[in-house]
Amino acid sequence: MARESKFTTEELYNLTRSLLYDFGYDGFHFGLLAEQLGVTRSALYKYYRNKDELITEFMLFEMEQFIHDLERINQFNQFEAQLDFLLHLIFKYSKIHQILLIIYRIPKSNKKKVRENIQKLDAQHHEMYAHLNQFIQLGRKEGKLKAELPDEMILGFIFQTVNIPNHSNLPQEQWRELLKEILLKGMYKI
Repeated sequence: MARESKFTTEELYNLTRSLLYDFGYDGFHFGLLAEQLGVTRSALYKYYRNKDELITEFMLFEMEQFIHDLERINQFNQFEAQLDFLLHLIFKYSKIHQILLIIYRIPKSNKKKVRENIQKLDAQHHEMYAHLNQFIQLGRKEGKLKAELPDEMILGFIFQTVNIPNHSNLPQEQWRELLKEILLKGMYKI
């Protein structure tokens, strides 16, 4: 039997993140989490009624961290500097998109806390896009972005750069610079 011990929220969320990456939503369960933490499942149930409550609480935490960092984008006055910062953040939080997609795996819940957390996540998503909209508007104001490209397409391309495999094993900073060059100038030799 696992021993009862205390664990921090940070330890719990770090392990939750890791297990969700490794096993996905369907493979994640309190038994696995408890075993990794060295506690009983009942120790987890003292804090969370079910895995959906824990996962949505964890997702709120992750988004809060990302938005907190994203708010710092406004310390840069030029679009290219903001793009550098955004690419850095995207790589720092490279798995956040994968985590956020889990929201679609959570069944419609009759659990009040889970419903509330999902509503809060939706609000955080809107807050994130408000910051990103300011970034896009700066790029348009500086004449760096084509007017005919929809904002969502531009942001989609930027956020998907994290999914491009670095088979060349270039240092991350060099890889980000090459991605930025392709985003800003395209791949055609002019």
